[in-house]
Amino acid sequence: MLLSTLLVLIALLHVVFMLLEMRLWTHSAGRKIFKTSVEFAASTKALAANQGLYNGFLAAGLMWSAYSEQTSLQLFFLGCVFIAGVFGAISVSRMIFWVQAFPAMLALILLSLNGWT
Repeated sequence: MLLSTLLVLIALLHVVFMLLEMRLWTHSAGRKIFKTSVEFAASTKALAANQGLYNGFLAAGLMWSAYSEQTSLQLFFLGCVFIAGVFGAISVSRMIFWVQAFPAMLALILLSLNGWT
């Protein structure tokens, strides 16, 4: 139950990422969150939307794995989120580790304690 709840929360977080990147990238709220200029946001809008789409796919996979309770799906999607979070932390900002990778790491620990098979 706790693992499924965490999976859903992580999925909702990725829905927020998707909305920020696909819909709010060029708006003042999105620029403030991502610390970008009007010019940069405008010139990278398509790239951000593409990135947002991938976050949407991660959210869908996390929701699917939360309700299917197939540990292989949970492991795959949590692993993708964790790796993406670590890469983001190394390449963009350490804050990404805490926002994205850390929750996935907690869920992976819970999954291992439940005995993934």
